[in-house]
Amino acid sequence: MPKGEQTLSPGLLANADGFRIALDTSRERADIVLQRPPLNVVTMPQREQLRQTFEALDRDERIRVIVLRAEGEHFSSGGNIQGFLESTPEAVSDLANNIAAPARCTKPVVAAIRGYCFGVGFELCLACDFRLCGETTLFALPEQRIAQIPGSGGSIRLLHMIGIQRTKDMTFRSRRVSGSEAKDWGMVLDCVDDSQLETTVDELVDELRTFSPLSQRTIKRVLNAAQNTTLETGIEIEGNAYGRLRSSDDFREGVESFHAKRKPDFKGS
Repeated sequence: MPKGEQTLSPGLLANADGFRIALDTSRERADIVLQRPPLNVVTMPQREQLRQTFEALDRDERIRVIVLRAEGEHFSSGGNIQGFLESTPEAVSDLANNIAAPARCTKPVVAAIRGYCFGVGFELCLACDFRLCGETTLFALPEQRIAQIPGSGGSIRLLHMIGIQRTKDMTFRSRRVSGSEAKDWGMVLDCVDDSQLETTVDELVDELRTFSPLSQRTIKRVLNAAQNTTLETGIEIEGNAYGRLRSSDDFREGVESFHAKRKPDFKGS
């Protein structure tokens, strides 16, 4: 995939710290690639730059799907520990805000993971919509080993995703969870042979592109908002969003193409 850093905001990636952007506008795809091998350690400045990058790609009308991946054998061993000691308590208390950028992004975000996926690297993946991993993947929140706890949303996202017992198992013990176990627990969409990871991601991206951008943005907002509410409130959120989509151009196109037995041409409006 060709690199496309120059097509984003001119100053955004001039000093990109530990990652690059690869754009394929013919496939409406952007890849954010961690590139500080072998362990792709995430620094403090990099967190903020990643937030800015997700927001820039969210505004880019040429892009439909964002993929988060890494160079080398490992996704990320986590954050730069020294950076925490050099930051103020106020700064580190707000770390979850930049790592939540994939969740706030209105477009589908897919994480492609192999090898170590620890600490903030794992938390970043947990904020994505889909996680696909290879068989070599190991997930962990190892902060207990340095007398800390996850600070970028990881434990709370896991709590909602896999329940309190399994979350305590991972966080109390800094336990490493394999890719296959993560699939059984519902932490990842699928765990495949490492050699098939890129192909599996490609297929998912191309499938996501076939749907209406507007309805995808809508269901992402609905699910993100409803996951922390009661059943009744969630149904109300869903119903209101459903009603608004009834007047969209994409809905009309979807109905007309269905009856005409042709492929729909969605515009995202």
